[in-house]
Amino acid sequence: MSRPRIVIVGAGFAGYRTAQTLSRLARGRAEIVLLNPTDYFLYLPLLPQVAAGVLEPRRVTVSLSGTLPHVRLVLGEADRIDLDGRQVHYTGPEGEGGTLSYDRLVLAAGSVNKLLPIPGVAEHAHGFRGLPEALYLRDHVTRQVELAAATDDPGRCAARCTFVVVGAGYTGTEVAAHGQLFTDSQVSGHPLRNGMRPRWMLLDIADRVLPELDERLSATADKVLRERGVDVRMGTSVKEATPEGVLLTDGEFVETNTLVWCVGVRPDPLAESLGLPMERGRLLVDPHLRVPGRPEVFACGDAAAVPDLEKPGQYTPMTAQHAWRQGKVCGHNVAASFGEGERRAYRHKDMGFVVDLGGVKAAANPLGVNLSGVAAGAVTRGYHLAAMPGNRVRVAADWLLDAVLPRQAVQLGLVRSWSVPLDTASPELARVPGRPDGGPGSKQPGSEQPRSEAGKNQPAGEPAKNQPGGEPAKNRPGGEPAKNQPGGEPAKNQPGGEPAKKQRGGESGERRDSVSPPPDQPPPGPDVAPGPVKRIDHPAEGDS
Repeated sequence: MSRPRIVIVGAGFAGYRTAQTLSRLARGRAEIVLLNPTDYFLYLPLLPQVAAGVLEPRRVTVSLSGTLPHVRLVLGEADRIDLDGRQVHYTGPEGEGGTLSYDRLVLAAGSVNKLLPIPGVAEHAHGFRGLPEALYLRDHVTRQVELAAATDDPGRCAARCTFVVVGAGYTGTEVAAHGQLFTDSQVSGHPLRNGMRPRWMLLDIADRVLPELDERLSATADKVLRERGVDVRMGTSVKEATPEGVLLTDGEFVETNTLVWCVGVRPDPLAESLGLPMERGRLLVDPHLRVPGRPEVFACGDAAAVPDLEKPGQYTPMTAQHAWRQGKVCGHNVAASFGEGERRAYRHKDMGFVVDLGGVKAAANPLGVNLSGVAAGAVTRGYHLAAMPGNRVRVAADWLLDAVLPRQAVQLGLVRSWSVPLDTASPELARVPGRPDGGPGSKQPGSEQPRSEAGKNQPAGEPAKNQPGGEPAKNRPGGEPAKNQPGGEPAKNQPGGEPAKKQRGGESGERRDSVSPPPDQPPPGPDVAPGPVKRIDHPAEGDS
């Protein structure tokens, strides 16, 4: 008798933990297949530290094959799921198509960037959901400071030294906090940069920083940001973005070359393509994480609307903590469906939250005890080390080196502006010339070019699909966090409300492909100096 096959779509917080749990429970009696576009799990909460030069990119990635030895890894991105035929159709990193049959299916596809219908944002902003975006931001910020130091025009110098972050949730708050320290370190002690004052702005339509957290944590974070020099503006957001800067909702125009979009995320479009009951883009499941009417299909993480048994009538938020815990319960319930143990309902109890503010500063409330300063910083870093499924020694070593040595502020030119557009369905994938950016095998309107290689020739040798938030999109590693992790703030408090069905970057299964650099811009390479490029990858309309 052949072993039953369990196919897990996505290796984010939920998918990785499901595979880890099933590997221990199955004991070889079931075949476990993990479908993911890259060979690593991305620990998103530490992504701001990658952008600020504290951690090297590989520190926040965990090898799937190295940590899941009894799980078969299939590199690829799910394009379509045939529920009646029990098959997952996918496209591999080199454009080849494939099909996986299953006896049980776990959908843990995660989430992607959420856009709002604000003019110019899709063209001039960059998100923060994956490694390519974090690597680009680090290079871009370094370049702006260096170019500002070289100009004789005070206005241009000020514009280059102004960095605007939209969204004061976890991601935006941590990006602004780390960014201010990073740019200050590039200016201080440099004799030719005397008088330069990098300016970071943090905007949100909400009335306070970290609006989803306890007010005491919010007050702590706000105080640290303001003392550090961050221009925190609550009740304000972007009305329009232009090549010269951003027009704010209060009427002020801010000249800047940098707009970081950390407003929120939306569930991966794969869940909606199944045609099953949904709740705000998330697949409805019962408390056992099973899809009603489809006993062989389970869903968890950002892709699933899981009933909150602690708050009847509500659903658990899209956070890394919930995704990680749901993955464990899902693994147990899938095993129980084969007679291994008993199934469990998903219940949770908040253990507290941590917000890393850079240096020794943080805000935390473990077990309801509010902490700030050095104590909160120690708890925050201890939490991350305990939560990471690997690389703990390497991460701790980087933290120690950062405490005693100056940061290396250099441009590597690995990821260019046109490689990480905001309006992408796959923020963990850096676009490369002639390669599609959306789902494998997808086609750009008016183009018949199939999906080609996405893994080779990517920055720093990282696989394309999950290069970063990163973040994640369909099947991306580490793509579950939302509200309490980088890139996870809901967009409900931003102007424009929910994106319209024809909004750029919407949720259609069709994705834009085949992006090339501008005609006058050579592709990145060892002989091409890093520098600003002109964006031509305008978003297509019609996504739902």
